[in-house]
Amino acid sequence: MIIGTPKEIKNNENRVALTPAGAKELVKRGHQVFVQHSAGIGSGFSNDEYISAGATILPTIEEVYAIADMIIKVKEPIEPEYKLIKENQLLFTYFHFASYEPLTKAMVQSKATCLAYETVEKKDRSLPLLIPMSEVAGRMAIQKGANYLEKPLQGRGILLGGVPGVLPAKVLILGGGIVGTQAAWMAAGLGADVTIMDVSLARMRYLADVMPANVKTMMSNEYNIREMIKHADLVVGAVLIPGAKAPHLITRDMLKIMKPGTVLVDVAVDQGGCIETCKPTTHENPTYIIDDVVHYCVANMPGAVPYTSTLALTNATLPYAIQLADKGWKKAAQQNPDLVPGLNVINGEIVYKAVAEAFNMDYVPVEKYLAD
Repeated sequence: MIIGTPKEIKNNENRVALTPAGAKELVKRGHQVFVQHSAGIGSGFSNDEYISAGATILPTIEEVYAIADMIIKVKEPIEPEYKLIKENQLLFTYFHFASYEPLTKAMVQSKATCLAYETVEKKDRSLPLLIPMSEVAGRMAIQKGANYLEKPLQGRGILLGGVPGVLPAKVLILGGGIVGTQAAWMAAGLGADVTIMDVSLARMRYLADVMPANVKTMMSNEYNIREMIKHADLVVGAVLIPGAKAPHLITRDMLKIMKPGTVLVDVAVDQGGCIETCKPTTHENPTYIIDDVVHYCVANMPGAVPYTSTLALTNATLPYAIQLADKGWKKAAQQNPDLVPGLNVINGEIVYKAVAEAFNMDYVPVEKYLAD
């Protein structure tokens, strides 16, 4: 198979979807790998390293899309890429379709096969290709939140862990999944007073067992959220419904009961956000303020730490990429059920129900395309 890895063109996105080590593994199996010039530079990988691994460097993004049977990316294609995508081309990347209708319609129109990292799912319901970036984003949420609590950045002027004689900051985390758990570990490690809210008693029992004493759990509902945000200094939105738009747990009217300088970090922004006033921002302009509340809503947070993020992501994606390259997407999905829910769009039809429902579009069961 001919595999292409373009340079990411989303604002300040420095990750790359294929490392030189990954390229070498694919080349060893007889595949051709084409990498756009400087695609790996942001993550610390030179063109020469890819060439040594057996890949071919192409000067432009147009050439990579034109030659490849399978495109391996990190972030969803953005508008300048839409016209480059070919019919029947396999795209293997994060899509987050349910949060952006123009992307969904563009991929339907392209008649490409779109296999989304974020909806690849194992039998135990875990999301193996979302977990690495959720781990990075969860930890970064606290790192960034602590930074924006500083007064020069219009935060409350609070040190997250406090000092002897001064209480630490109160951190509220909405969602006890991978993002929420990693955020809690980081906040707790810095000495904050942490509360995780979730709707699953089983999950909260687990968290209560494994978390340090400065992390508490609480049932997530509107009443409890309203009570907790009155006192919170940093709120992390960490809600995920796989493949679907995130629910709004914090509404516009709730901002008025928060303390001025409170910081909101919405990690769910690439799925529409779990904070109503959330809108995607970039690393270039990461924050905005509504009702004296600081909003940090960068949609590609792990892109700020590309070396760590690229290695963490490709450790997870490469085994699946090899299967897709060796067998083609149809046979790979037939033999590995993890890949089946990853299929979102095939030949101009939406085959992932939550995406179709998000925009009231037609849905076709994926089994139509997997039958022999």
